[in-house]
Amino acid sequence: MTTSGSNVWADVIADPRFQALHRRKTTFLWGLMAVSVIYYFLLPIGAAYYQDLFKIRVWGVINVGLLFALSEFVVAWAIALYYSRVASNEFDRLAREIAADYADRAGV
Repeated sequence: MTTSGSNVWADVIADPRFQALHRRKTTFLWGLMAVSVIYYFLLPIGAAYYQDLFKIRVWGVINVGLLFALSEFVVAWAIALYYSRVASNEFDRLAREIAADYADRAGV
C-alpha cells in the first residue's frame, strides 16, 4: 500500500520520535550558539574593560588580546567539529531510522 508524499511527511512530523529528535537537536544547537556568542562577545568586553590584561605581552609584539582574538577561530572550529560528531553519531542515526521506517510504509 502506498500513500501520497504529503501524507507520509505529515505522519513523519507527527511521529513522537521525530518530535523528540527535533527538540533534542534544537536544544543542542541553541546551547552551541549561546556558547559561541558568549565567547565572541568576551573579546570586545575584555578589550574595553580589561585593557591591562589584554595588553600583557606574551612573545614579542604578541599580547593576550591578540591571542584571545585568534582563539576565536580555534573555538569556532572546535564547535563545528563537536557539532559534526554529535550530529553524525546521534542525530543522523535517529533520522535514518525514522526515514527507513517511513520508506518501508510508503513502499519506496
